[in-house]
Amino acid sequence: MAAAAMAHRGVSAVIVGADRVVANGDTANKVGTYQLAIAAKHHGIPFYVAAPSSSCDLQLESGQQIIIEERPGQELTDVNGVRIAAPGIGVWNPAFDVTPHDLITGGIITELGVFAPKELRAALSTTVS
Repeated sequence: MAAAAMAHRGVSAVIVGADRVVANGDTANKVGTYQLAIAAKHHGIPFYVAAPSSSCDLQLESGQQIIIEERPGQELTDVNGVRIAAPGIGVWNPAFDVTPHDLITGGIITELGVFAPKELRAALSTTVS
């Protein structure tokens, strides 16, 4: 649906939140955010991430260092305690995904301003540790 709207409905920008932003501008947010960034880049639509500076962790260099919570597979295979998936189905159920900084084409929005991912560390280094 989101990609179709980008292609056919004149979407001018995409803005998402982030639970964590690291020094190089990679961000972690609810699963599905990464695919929105890919679709936005494909369609030439600016992609912004909005997060308070308190969500910025300049101690981590890249998104590869973010530990991603994995949820129980039963959240996808069972409904009200009844299995709906075939036996033996493997499930991977991450709660978050990491959007690489090069897909954040609009900028990272904080209460301190809007920054390109490559500007984030310098802009926040005096206020966030």
